[in-house]
Amino acid sequence: QVQLVESGGGLVQPVGSLRLSCVASGTVFSINIMNWYRQAPGKERELVALITRSGNTDYADSVKGRFTISRDSAEKTWALQMNSLKPEDTGVYYCNAEVQDYTSRVRNYWSKGTQVTVCS
Repeated sequence: QVQLVESGGGLVQPVGSLRLSCVASGTVFSINIMNWYRQAPGKERELVALITRSGNTDYADSVKGRFTISRDSAEKTWALQMNSLKPEDTGVYYCNAEVQDYTSRVRNYWSKGTQVTVCS
């Protein structure tokens, strides 16, 4: 069983910054893709950012230039640095990973989510 545990959510004012982190534990051989998703009230869950094993990254258009995803594959940890936050960034943020076990089985896992609120 693999568990993803995130931390760093909270309340922040507009243009402020927040850093989220996620740690994978359990039966993990490697993590192929590390992701951050978010879901705003009344909206669909959306992919915010991802990073691959090779370090390639991609971002949603709405966060480009403001958010940065990073990883530490040895520690099976990844983070999302969020700068210049806007009220529309408010939502529940989830880390997600495509995980490979020692038998080469690949599965997708989710954290429980953490609330990020951007408000004056």
